[in-house]
Amino acid sequence: MTNARIVLTTVAVHETAEKLAEELVERRLAACVNILGPIRSVYRWKDKVQREQEYLLVIKTSGDRAAQLTSVLQGLHPYELPEIVHIAIAGGSKQYLAWLAAEVSSQGA
Repeated sequence: MTNARIVLTTVAVHETAEKLAEELVERRLAACVNILGPIRSVYRWKDKVQREQEYLLVIKTSGDRAAQLTSVLQGLHPYELPEIVHIAIAGGSKQYLAWLAAEVSSQGA
């Protein structure tokens, strides 16, 4: 098991996805953010089934930065109840994981 994490969230507007991605990387809360989409989301919200076009953000960070990333994301996110899901990364390329850790360290790479 590594200290690396993937955090997932969705937004309705591509420009919002771009702004969130840039803000998280600028603050060194994310080493990289992939923006996928548009995708289709089907979910229940306030007792109604919703079908929406969204953009999925795949955010790479560390376990040490995940809580702060979540806090910042909640403050910036336009949704009333944003999806913010953390997934632990079990392994991967040592070089990539070292780069990820360096990019989200408070001292920088």
